[in-house]
Amino acid sequence: MRRRPSRRRLLVGLVAATLVVVVADVSGWSATDRVRGLGATVLGPLERVAGRGGGAGPDAADPRAARVGLGYDAAVDARAVDEVRQLRALLDSPGATGARLVPARVVAVGSQGAAGPERVTIDVGSRDGITVDRTVVNAQGLVGRVVSTGPWTADVLLVGAPDLAVGVRVGRAGTLGSLTGAAGAAGSVRPTGLGAGRPRPAGQLDLQLVQRGSVAVGDEVTTMGSSGGRPFVAGVPVGRVSSVDPGGGRFAPTAAVQPSVDVTRLDVVAVLLTAPRTTPRAAVGGAAR
Repeated sequence: MRRRPSRRRLLVGLVAATLVVVVADVSGWSATDRVRGLGATVLGPLERVAGRGGGAGPDAADPRAARVGLGYDAAVDARAVDEVRQLRALLDSPGATGARLVPARVVAVGSQGAAGPERVTIDVGSRDGITVDRTVVNAQGLVGRVVSTGPWTADVLLVGAPDLAVGVRVGRAGTLGSLTGAAGAAGSVRPTGLGAGRPRPAGQLDLQLVQRGSVAVGDEVTTMGSSGGRPFVAGVPVGRVSSVDPGGGRFAPTAAVQPSVDVTRLDVVAVLLTAPRTTPRAAVGGAAR
């Protein structure tokens, strides 16, 4: 009886195929996008199996393998319980309550920035109804947005990546601002005001207010929302203000924000297909003449 391919063989195949995509990308080949699409189609099933611990288990004919198998099964069971716990917390979180969503797991990590990964691959794709410019969250808040899809997998650009800007509201007043990952760049410093010249903590985000208003340490930062809820739905927690530079902006203060999500420890996430349910607005009437 032929044995099923081991997880190691799947990973070897995954690495080999990935090298083709990486070489094409680095060389600037004009067909890179098509190669990426082909890679997602071919690698998707492999990533799903490898990410979920697929492959043959230990050989039960070997007593030592049987003992290892017991530990293997216990680890798988513990993993499943932890995934259920994470999913339950995600479904109860403010960013997901009342929304239609597709749960997913991170199965691959892409390029690394100064403060951690900038992209990840998740184990859902176009066959699961996933399209680009969808919001991705976990139980703590905003993870990022979908930037490409294959039949079985999708790539997510993470909060903190240089290419990702998020429109946000700050504090109870809901002051409008823009959040970027510039504060996490290596060697970045506060340009003016309090703390000028001191390096910013790695992993923190840059907040620039786009309307006059105040910002204070501890203010919650949430997504402002996009037209049609793409790429970002409104009201998803992004982080909290950790420091303020009163002289950082021309018209308003700038600030650093500690993100809600630790992108270095992503596991169970969800892609939002619809915006979370909101409270209906009451109708109002004009003044009588």
